[in-house]
Formats: sequence, structure tokens, C-alpha cells
Amino acid sequence: MIDPREAAGKISDLGFQLKTLGDTGILGVMRPDRTIRALLTTARGGTTPATAIRVAAIKHPDRVSIVDELGSLTFDQLDGRTDALAHGMAGLGVAAGDGIGIMCRNHRGFLEATLAASKLGADALLLNTMFSGPQLAEVVEREGAGVLVFDEEFEGLLSELPDSVSRIVGFGGEGGGHPTLESLISSSDVAEVERPESESRIILLTSGTTGAPKGAQRGSPGGLAGIAGLFDRIPHRAGEVMVMPAPLFHSWGLINTVLSLTLGATVVLDRHFEPAQTMRRVDQYSADVLVAVPVMLQRILELPAEVLDQFRADNLKIVTLSGSALPGGLATAWMDRFGDNIYNLYGSTEVSFVTIADPVDLRQDPATAGRPPHGTSIRLVDKDGKDVGPGETGRVFVSNGMTFDGYTGGGNKETLDGFMSSGDIGHFDSRGLFFVDGRDDEMIVSGGENVFPAEVEDLIASHPDVVEAAAVGVDDETFGQVLWAFVVLREQGALDERDVREFVKSNLASFKAPRQVKFMAELPRNATGKILKRALS
Repeated sequence: MIDPREAAGKISDLGFQLKTLGDTGILGVMRPDRTIRALLTTARGGTTPATAIRVAAIKHPDRVSIVDELGSLTFDQLDGRTDALAHGMAGLGVAAGDGIGIMCRNHRGFLEATLAASKLGADALLLNTMFSGPQLAEVVEREGAGVLVFDEEFEGLLSELPDSVSRIVGFGGEGGGHPTLESLISSSDVAEVERPESESRIILLTSGTTGAPKGAQRGSPGGLAGIAGLFDRIPHRAGEVMVMPAPLFHSWGLINTVLSLTLGATVVLDRHFEPAQTMRRVDQYSADVLVAVPVMLQRILELPAEVLDQFRADNLKIVTLSGSALPGGLATAWMDRFGDNIYNLYGSTEVSFVTIADPVDLRQDPATAGRPPHGTSIRLVDKDGKDVGPGETGRVFVSNGMTFDGYTGGGNKETLDGFMSSGDIGHFDSRGLFFVDGRDDEMIVSGGENVFPAEVEDLIASHPDVVEAAAVGVDDETFGQVLWAFVVLREQGALDERDVREFVKSNLASFKAPRQVKFMAELPRNATGKILKRALS
């Protein structure tokens, strides 16, 4: 017997999804023949990237999908090229269930290889462009990728790959005689690829800020609830223009790539991030959306005044950020200059997005991570697994229907009654705003007192003479553990170690003051801007 309350909940959720997607314009009126084709394609293919590009090509075939340094591609062209590429890869022996490694910068080839993998039912392994040769070889072997799509600039890193791994050049020349994506596309059949027997997975790599990156596998979402929750908090609109310097290989780039297909959005890509060039793109294309990581905004605001003053960003309605912590001072500085348009997402590769801070939230408190979107629930628990109340710090567990499928090497994140651990510690305030207090495994006990490095980092970074800061726990014979702080100053010599310690003591408990302060020219970061704390000592 159907539970009336459960049925009512499902009807309510469906109504929310339809209204939210309707507000974006995704469900706009189409010609009847296109509507029927789009519905049939979705019914056959499900919610895969392959289906998304096919539906986008049906709905608006002549709209520009991608702009990069090679020119532009319409949705119809992108759909046809990825069918041809899938046929070309199949000719090289790639089949459903095989692995395709993709080590490309931000350009059409990255998206074409990912979509072709989806059409074949092959697994797409998204590789960090900052990998060394040994790292690349270790991950490709561990994840079982039999094909590697790579930009020619990375050819020098391939010497340790076994000969059994086929090479395809994603961007550049012939790469020592290897086939290129373009040669496979131009020489292959453009007929639609038949739906594969098994569904493609996308394998993302965890950030690896404290150890070796692990493969986190994701299937296709089971519906539109997650995207609807995102659109409810961030006012995306169909047909918008996105400038996307955020790396495509990261989960943040992947999410927005899928969103662009769903929205029929035009995505503007550059292979390398350069602050002034990104802002030129924003103005050149009257961009509605900028997709970035926080350190990119920091680099833009650090441009010389005479350069920064050239950029208007008059049409920029949304600046979406994720991938690393957002310093509160950065959000305020950006919005004071370019308007209240920042939407910051907190989440992880494993649990997807958890909370979203919109401009209103960030104006209330620039340190907040925001609020959970529709369909996402957060539990905060103490070390015994008991729920904690507002204002109390607890371990973060998330339920949202978008968590990952487990690590490729086996294992999963800790779960609690259907909620998955994010690995962080946080709290809600009395207004319902959520705050991330740090990593669960970063908290230190100094002289019997709990200390969260993130709290100290944020405070030091708020000093007007400081660009950024990081804090790590270090073993100590007297106190058990103590904090060391690593600080980047705006001007060399503006502060000394005593100044930093006294600043912390005047704002926080004295036991939270760093035992040592080291000044650096810059902090070590990965490609998404996360600080590599294992490199600090």
C-alpha cells in the first residue's frame, strides 16, 4: 500500500523540480517534432552526458556550445564530432567498460573525449594536468586506462607508461606519430552511436592535499533533483554565456560542463588561466557567468589598478566558486568592485555540493559556507555520533542523493544512517548559516585544548597586510601539538612573527596563537587552488 505522506512528498518534489527548471527556461516551448525527439532521446538514454549533448543538439542545433582558441562549435557540430570520435575510438579497440584517461587543459578536446567515452559506455578518467610523469603512470595503471588522450605539451611525461596504453593527442600536432582527436573525428563515421550495454562512469581524483589522490567513481545522476536544487540557489538561465577558467578535470569543472549542456549555454575556454585574459573574455562575450576557484579571483584583484580598471563586467550576474576555501575578505572585495554576484559552493568530490552561499549570505557574514540547497540535509555529530545543536561544532554528514559510488581501489567514506561524512567539522549559527571550521583530521589538541587551524588561518588572512595564510599542526614535546603559521604578506617586512602572534592573541584565545610563523612568497597549491599542506614545513 502506498504511504500517502511519501506520495505527497514525491509529488511536492516533482513540482519543485518542474517549477525550478521552468524558471531557468530549460523547459521552454520548442517545435513539436523537436519536443518529441528530445523526450524519446531522454527516455532511451537516461541522464548521461551522451544524452545531454544529444538533447541539446535537438533543442538548439545552431546555438554555439564552445568557444576556444580554435574557434567555435555549435551543439549540432559537437554532437556529430563526438559521435565520429566514438566511432574512431571504437576502431582502436575501445569498448564499453574500458578506461580512457584524459589529461587535457581547457579546450574542446577535453569535452569531446569525455562525451565520446559516455557514448561508448567507457569510463572517463579525468587526470590532473599538474601530475608528474611517475604520478601519471601510477594513476593510469592503477585505474586501468587502456587509452590516454593528452595534450602534446605533456608528451614528455609519458615515458613511464606501458606500451599497451594507446596514445591520442588532444591538442597539438601529431605528437610523435600518434593519432589526434581531430584526425579520428575527420576520418570516422558521424552516424549516431548505438546506446552501449553498460553505462559510462566518470572517475575523478580526490585533491590529494594530504596524500596520494584516490579515484572516486561516479555514475550518472538518477534524476534532475540535484540540478534543480542548485538552480534554486543560483539563478542560472538557459542560453547564458559562461567563461570557465576553472579546470575541467576537477569535479567543479565537470559539474559546470554538465550544467552548460543542460542549459544550452555557451562555454568560453582558454587553455591556461591568465587573470587579465579571463576578464577580457568576460567583457568580450558579455558573459553572464564566471566559473572559477577562489584563488583565480584573488589573482584578478591583484592586477595593477590601471589594468583592472579596464574591465567592466557589466553583464556578469553570477560568479560561481568552489574547489577551495573562500576567504571572507576576498568575497567582500570582489562584490564591492563588481557587484553582488558571488555564489560559493562548499562540497567535495565524494559528497558533491553541500551548501551554497549566495550574495545575501556573504554580505551577512563573508566567512559562511551558506545554506543547504533543496534536497540536501546535513547532520552534525560529536565524536560519539550524537547530534549537536546550533552553535556547537560537529562532524559533517551529508544526505543529498548525489554522493559518489565509492573509491575505485575499494572502500568508501564513513556513513551514518544514510548520511555520508564530508571529512569536515562545522557548525550552524542561530540564523541557519553554516560554517566550515576545518578538516576532521586537521584539528589538533594543544595543551589539552582543541584548536582548528582554519579558524586561525581565516583570522590571519583578514589582516590588511596579509594576502593569505595557512596553519598546520606540528608535534611538540611540551604541548603535544602546536600550530605553525605560513603567511604571505602584501609587502615584505610589513609584519614580523611577533606581530602575527599578537594579532591572533588579541582576537582569539591565547592558546590558538601559532608557535612559529614563517613568511613565504606564495603558498603551494594544487590546480584548483587548495593549499598543499603536506608541502609546508
